[in-house]
Amino acid sequence: MQHRIIVLGAGYTGASAAGRLARRLRRQDTAITLVNAEPDFVERVRNHELAAGRRLRHRPLAEMLAGTGVELRIARVTAVDVDRRTVTVRDTDGEGEGELEYDTLVYALGSGWNDRGVPGAAEHAHEIAGRGGALRVRERLALLEAGQRVMVVGGGLTGLEAATEIAEARPDLEVALAARGGLGDWLSPKGRGHLRKVFDRLGVTAHEHVDVTAVHADRVTTADGVSLPAALTVWTTGFAVHPIARTTALETTGTGQIVVDRTMRSVSHPEVYAVGDAAMVTGPGGKPLRMSCASGIPTAWQAADSIAARLTGGKLPDVTIRYFNQCVSLGRKEGLIQYVTADDRSVNAALTGRFAALYKELVCKGAAWAVAHPTLGLPTRRRAVRAAATAAPADPVATAAPAAPADAARPATGTAA
Repeated sequence: MQHRIIVLGAGYTGASAAGRLARRLRRQDTAITLVNAEPDFVERVRNHELAAGRRLRHRPLAEMLAGTGVELRIARVTAVDVDRRTVTVRDTDGEGEGELEYDTLVYALGSGWNDRGVPGAAEHAHEIAGRGGALRVRERLALLEAGQRVMVVGGGLTGLEAATEIAEARPDLEVALAARGGLGDWLSPKGRGHLRKVFDRLGVTAHEHVDVTAVHADRVTTADGVSLPAALTVWTTGFAVHPIARTTALETTGTGQIVVDRTMRSVSHPEVYAVGDAAMVTGPGGKPLRMSCASGIPTAWQAADSIAARLTGGKLPDVTIRYFNQCVSLGRKEGLIQYVTADDRSVNAALTGRFAALYKELVCKGAAWAVAHPTLGLPTRRRAVRAAATAAPADPVATAAPAAPADAARPATGTAA
């Protein structure tokens, strides 16, 4: 009997995990199903480019998974029952609802935008966490006349990229950014200086130490009662994980992330693995990893290799996921590569300018390439699944105490199914 593996979500992490598992396990021993709401792979880290009017490469998942043996199911996940080991899905073509049974589940449903309960945000602000939201921003931008103002709320990586991308693509508009803290206050002095230089050159107005407390059709208001005009408000203040995990018996954090061990396996249900934004993963120093491509794809590799090892009797991976840099595009011609410590603290070194923009572009292309080549092009051996392979108690190498969640900077896992 084949071991049934279901992967939920085909963003960077889910697609990587499914493809890597397919290259690690013998086809006749496993049935791998990848469930996703859309037929295409979405380069989520490029959504700010899409919103600003750039055309992105079409990447059908069926083509990316061709020849792997992974079955693609285009459907939305409506429920997960971890006690019965079933997933309920609704086909996006409207043909109806069905139930899938699994032996091992990889939960990679990622995250979406978070309005933080700010009045009017859901009604009047626009998000770019998903492709649909980015396309709606693109449509709204096309309707704006010269001189109208775009307000980007949120001073994290996504906010910086959105503001500069829009300002470069539409120099006839007024673009402003509202940040709770100082502009790029987590960056090194060199990084902050370059960021301000680019903002000045593109004409982006930075409202620093501003807390937006309400969004209206034509403005945003702040905690001190100031009204800032906005013909279009783009909301990038944070992201919330897909809510389904909270409705299950899985152990989750207050943010709804699934608590996992070092091998990405749920601490409460050993047949379930969580990766990317959906998982509470600790890195160097016990700090939670931020929602990012830099941490998402390594968690997918860790989960896939751990599942394969447990099913085939191999050695479990024991890799600490760490950071090296933060890559920020500031339009098409400028970039910022902020080098960081293993636990994501900025150091003095930073790369700026045109070369940094090229570096960031290579990172984006490399991330998409890695999804289609989850073993990085290296030869692999598909191993046989042991007949007695079942979920086992937690391994000593896998245990890790959960940590308190950190603020998200930029999500990596894609289309929430």
